Amino acid sequence: MEKQRITVAAGDGIGPELLRAVLHIFDGAGVPLDYDEVEVGEKVYLKGINTGIPADGWDIIRRNKVMLKAPITTPLGGGYKSINVTMRKALGLFANVRPVKAYTPYVPSNFPKMDLVIIRENEEDLYGGIEYQQTQEMTQALKLISKPGSESVIRYAFEYARAYGRKHVTCMTKNNIMKITDGLFQRIFDEVAREYPEIETDQQIIDIGAARVAAKPETLDVIVTPNLYGDIISDIAAQVSGSVGLGGSANVGRQYAMFEAIHGSAPKWAGKDASNPSGFLQAAVMMLVHLGLTEYAQSIHNAWLRTLEDGYHTRDIYREDVSTQKVGTMGFADAIIARLGKMPQKLTPVKFQGSGMQINLASPQPVRKTFKGVDVYIDWDADGRDPQRIGRALHAQGNDHLMLNMVSNRGVPVYPEGFPETFCTDFWCARYVAADESVGSPQVIDLLSRIHTAGFEVVKTENLYAFDGECGFSTDACA
Repeated sequence: MEKQRITVAAGDGIGPELLRAVLHIFDGAGVPLDYDEVEVGEKVYLKGINTGIPADGWDIIRRNKVMLKAPITTPLGGGYKSINVTMRKALGLFANVRPVKAYTPYVPSNFPKMDLVIIRENEEDLYGGIEYQQTQEMTQALKLISKPGSESVIRYAFEYARAYGRKHVTCMTKNNIMKITDGLFQRIFDEVAREYPEIETDQQIIDIGAARVAAKPETLDVIVTPNLYGDIISDIAAQVSGSVGLGGSANVGRQYAMFEAIHGSAPKWAGKDASNPSGFLQAAVMMLVHLGLTEYAQSIHNAWLRTLEDGYHTRDIYREDVSTQKVGTMGFADAIIARLGKMPQKLTPVKFQGSGMQINLASPQPVRKTFKGVDVYIDWDADGRDPQRIGRALHAQGNDHLMLNMVSNRGVPVYPEGFPETFCTDFWCARYVAADESVGSPQVIDLLSRIHTAGFEVVKTENLYAFDGECGFSTDACA
């Protein structure tokens, strides 16, 4: 078999030892890979490169497309960018993959049957970091959920389930409240699911889903979810699993992928040959499946499980009641190599399927987009914040083209109808609806001019559209 070439990074702290151990196991298993090493992490940061990756390193990473990165140290103080965030944005790594599994009795866990994977959208949602303060009292953040971004991570979740022999994919959103953004994610999930009839699916509202991760994680298989929710439930799952140090992680895109352990660089253990390479090895196994080298991935993973069963344990998981021998980092690697070709007897063996994962998006279909109106956001803190007063004044600025429909404050309608008890801030939204489809930007500009002349400060506008006749905006109140 022709060898594939990947990029490896030794990182900092215990990173070089972990990389040496994993590559030793790869050599023992005859994995057909060649390696180009790049320097990333603390030494690069301290050279004044705030991304932690030198320019020639980027060239190698982009050429090889797949990277196995050992833990790194980010120097204390500001001015340093996260390598993961930088790579995720620069290389389009749209999916974060976090398997979480219990390995009882060898690692104690309250949920011995826990074996789930959280696949989180990695580029959009509130993590776009687009925030504003436009009045003295109100701040806001944009929640970005796109069709191609959602479809990419959802298709990857189903491809992952197929490749790893998983049976069930759960979508977690808050689409009962965020009907447009999370609603889009859920609708795409339903569409993509029809292409994988062999895989069972269900949908959970994220608050109930998070409780399920914390209380009944053994009932879940693969979870796919937007960015923020995935970040939260990944930490919940890691906390309840009892085996954080044994977990790997991946950031995957259409062309590039980066694989790493969940844990940090643990500098106090550097050079002591005492660290557990299991988390980094799990990331490396995920990489092999990604590359289509499933037979090697399966052999190594099952040998690792057998090593746990046979009691060859590093200091972090060594316990007299289940361990037979305490080994160092390289001793643990040697024990795995000695068990290549053997199957675990108590833990469940793995069987990977497929030959790599391809994410091909559906071709976009043309839609009819029609203008329906405009939401005008105003900074106004006068006259006791009387909704009726501001409502009447803004109503007078409308005309036959754009007519005031309502005024809201923090998403609550306060004009023409509302309750006097409703608390109002200085951030108001006036919704103007279009008389017909001929109305557009010229009429909006004229409206804004009239509102300004009337003495109001416009801080933001949002045009309202329908797509194939379906409203693309919340209809019960201004956003």
